Amino acid sequence: MISKNLLLFFLLFLLYSDSDTKVKNNKFDKNQEKINVSNTIFEHVSDSHEWHIAGSHDNGIVLSLPIILWNHGLEIFVSSKLSCKKVFKGKYGYYKMFQGKIYNTDFTGRLHLNKQGIPINYKPWDFSITKNVVSLFISFFLLCFLFIRMKHCYKDNQVKWRLGIFLEFLILFIRNEIAIPNIGKEKYKAYFPFLLTSFFFILFNNLMGIIPGFPNVTGNINVTFVLAITTFIITNINASKSYWKHTFWMPGVPIGIRFLLAPIEFLGIFIRPLTLCIRLFANITAGHIIILSFICLIFIFKNFFIAGFSIFFGFFISMLEIMVSFLQAFIFTTLSSLLIGMSIKNYESETH
Repeated sequence: MISKNLLLFFLLFLLYSDSDTKVKNNKFDKNQEKINVSNTIFEHVSDSHEWHIAGSHDNGIVLSLPIILWNHGLEIFVSSKLSCKKVFKGKYGYYKMFQGKIYNTDFTGRLHLNKQGIPINYKPWDFSITKNVVSLFISFFLLCFLFIRMKHCYKDNQVKWRLGIFLEFLILFIRNEIAIPNIGKEKYKAYFPFLLTSFFFILFNNLMGIIPGFPNVTGNINVTFVLAITTFIITNINASKSYWKHTFWMPGVPIGIRFLLAPIEFLGIFIRPLTLCIRLFANITAGHIIILSFICLIFIFKNFFIAGFSIFFGFFISMLEIMVSFLQAFIFTTLSSLLIGMSIKNYESETH
């Protein structure tokens, strides 16, 4: 069974590497035919207007996603218009893509760069459907399908579906081991739906990101930032007066120390949810970078021994990534519930 899994891993990643490493001519040195590892890894972990499913860019399966711009008017066209041509003429101007971003140009496609090499051309409002957005839709419909089916599989208060039993176990675990201990038995129900949504959203997108060819959604800092902002808003909107008093004017502490600790506690209100964002982003991205690094070794050295080494350790890291997917979903949910529990707690009742 293990040998079959290793073979499947090897074949999938060969297909995956071919789609990512041969997508553009500038990834290879034509004389040495060496892969540009940094570009290969960066393009996988970053978002894109095209989804390379299999094969090369010219002969493989590439899904061109819709580009939606607002530039004094609505512009809608497919991303292949920008990849096949240097400049695309729309209804309200000329457009060119540079490093994954779309800029307004003239008919020649000229970009004006600053000293750092960043274009200073005007950027239209970009509402495009990228591969991360498509993956988010897939995970949304998948989660809806699973839990709606789970609902209809209940008979005599028991789930008659194996996967549903596992999902029920996770739900009860989050309730009994995360929500109730951190928030309290009296108040946890109001926040339990958010905790469940956060856990399963992160878990499913983590697992989908391991599949070769799928985008790395939870390795996108924008996605993790929105999750952290949601926790921040829920925490502070529902915070009790007792929480704010103990945060900025702690009782039983000398006045001089209060003035010293108040700005630190104020910064902590923003730093705590920010750590949620960075922790999830960094851990998921690091796993993908390590796996891709092992796979790129095959194309760099073109050696049978290195290929065996890369496949073995790449497979090991991919199995470890499954555990990390569950662990990071658990950590984010636990810390979110802890922050909520701290904010709604009545500290006055405990001091008297």
